[in-house]
Amino acid sequence: MQTTLLLIRHGQTPWNALGKIQGCTDIALEDTGRLQAQLLSEKLNGHFSAIYTSPLQRASETAHILAGPSQLSPIATDGLREINFGLWEGLTFKEVAAQYPEAYALWKRDEVEAPLCGGDGSIKKCSLRARDCLIELIKKHPGETILGVSHGGLIKAALIGLFDLKMTMYHQLAFGNTCVTTIRFNEDLQPILISLNDTSHLIHNQAYCI
Repeated sequence: MQTTLLLIRHGQTPWNALGKIQGCTDIALEDTGRLQAQLLSEKLNGHFSAIYTSPLQRASETAHILAGPSQLSPIATDGLREINFGLWEGLTFKEVAAQYPEAYALWKRDEVEAPLCGGDGSIKKCSLRARDCLIELIKKHPGETILGVSHGGLIKAALIGLFDLKMTMYHQLAFGNTCVTTIRFNEDLQPILISLNDTSHLIHNQAYCI
């Protein structure tokens, strides 16, 4: 019996458009983000049995839009919360590199921990948190299809945790707003990556944004 997880990044926010690190700063969606979520909602059309979401409002609002056709209520789940980037939140990565050059360089090259300046401490810690959260959700829904609405950073950390990747893989992955990453789990909870960063619902529409 296989269980399918659709990991979905939230819609666009004003800080996304500016290239700022949001982390746990609770930024709302902008109109483009709501349109992106609506387009994905139309594509999914309620064909899932449960929807879980990060408690941050940009993810929660996305989840409520996606849940519309299904009549399901999104379940806020702290394990899906974005990485807390500590001192780097509100900055662009270019600004981080200029203001924290040694810490930024270590974060980029470290394969084991990828330490952060405060916040959650490291990508490693977040990868374990995300992995454990998703495994628990999968255990609750054997044979079903479920949604997890989260954030770009947390989804990258989740893949690192689930597939036991080096921390440097974090910098080799990119996710667009409302992209869908599909993972299938067998009865032994072993994950298989089916698709990555699917934004096909946005193509040919002005809401398309990577």
